[in-house]
Amino acid sequence: MLLTIPSRTSPRRALAWAAEHQKWIEATLAAMPAQARIDPGETIPLFGRPHRIDWQPEHSRRVVVADGAISLGGPAESVESRLLRWLKSEALTLLERETREFCVAGDLEVARVSIGDPRSRWGSCSSSGNIRYSWRLILAPDFVRRATVAHEVAHLVHMDHSPRFHALVETLLGEDPKPARLWLRREGAALHRIGART
Repeated sequence: MLLTIPSRTSPRRALAWAAEHQKWIEATLAAMPAQARIDPGETIPLFGRPHRIDWQPEHSRRVVVADGAISLGGPAESVESRLLRWLKSEALTLLERETREFCVAGDLEVARVSIGDPRSRWGSCSSSGNIRYSWRLILAPDFVRRATVAHEVAHLVHMDHSPRFHALVETLLGEDPKPARLWLRREGAALHRIGART
């Protein structure tokens, strides 16, 4: 466990705080979902639905998704790295397509769409019009991913969280985005526990 403190805080005071809150820290850590490896036979979410990783040596190396399974062949020891590459590639393709779809609906232009693996944000929009998403959104249900895309596209117009911004998100999305935000608050931490962080 890592304790991060502001530079102006004394280490002694921070350690005293941690000691005072030890039971709460232990309970919080115990409640966190376990790290989930992407290994043969394991189950991971894809578009919010559980999918079993079906690795068989005789399967094609190409990833195939069907009937609640993600199937592939090739070396067993590289399943996780290959599936992570595939998930990231699929996420970028899907998020770029949906971003451009919302841009067309709002008569807007995005400069560039990219993905990363941030711990604290599901998406970000720069003043230069670049939008960056967490690749892990491909693991979430469609309504959650799409609400996140609408949120970032709305930032192309409003670089704030004003009432006009929220109204634009709802207009672009065509529905109330609050259920998606609640889902991410409740379930998002589990998505960060899936696969090795690279």
